[in-house]
Amino acid sequence: MKNKTVNILGFNFLNSTFNDFLTNIKKRINNRENTFVVTANPEIVVHALNDSSYKKKIQQSDYLVADGIGIIMGGNILGYDMSERITGYDVLVDLLDWGNKNNKSAYFLGAKPEVIADLKKVIAQKYPHLEAVGFHDGYFTDEQAIADDINEKKPDMVFVALGFPKQENFIINHRNTSDGLWIGLGGSFDVLSGHVVRAPQFWINHHIEWLYRLIKEPTRFKRMLALPKFIHLVKKQKRNNSK
Repeated sequence: MKNKTVNILGFNFLNSTFNDFLTNIKKRINNRENTFVVTANPEIVVHALNDSSYKKKIQQSDYLVADGIGIIMGGNILGYDMSERITGYDVLVDLLDWGNKNNKSAYFLGAKPEVIADLKKVIAQKYPHLEAVGFHDGYFTDEQAIADDINEKKPDMVFVALGFPKQENFIINHRNTSDGLWIGLGGSFDVLSGHVVRAPQFWINHHIEWLYRLIKEPTRFKRMLALPKFIHLVKKQKRNNSK
């Protein structure tokens, strides 16, 4: 069945509920279908618009989902009724729980050495029936050695938290080594390991998680400038569409 998508600045974003998306992903994992998921926010889109090579890689994904509320805002400006955010962190936690209940296997790549060390403890404690076949931090020099390790272990799910564009580049280069799920997750390992505190539910429910993170990390301000640029480009697309 073809995915229902909406076109935002040349990118076909999935327009689905979180639950429907996860249902489809789990079916594909069970069928050992090679699946590449990009969880995108406005910063990723703006970067891709300025990097044609990265843009082509994003467009090769099987699912491009709206991680940031800015993407939902952009869709609404264009007149689309987008269902809801599908955040990388929420996808990770849901799949870990499901994998734990269904004896699935997973590989974890990314983040700082101390983060991956603590993540290993969290996975063992919270998801004891999940087969965690590999952990590797994001500070590596031999990319092929990691790809070979994934090829040998053939996990059901490969979680890559290297930050963009590095995580998508890694996935595109090596997704053929193992049929299963490949998904880029940004800073999700930092949150799951307890090194970074996610915004309280109130901030998440009111779509101002970005503001909470900015307050906690003022150095993110420059990165946040991608949002107004993204909205400006979307409004320009709307004007062009109406001509």
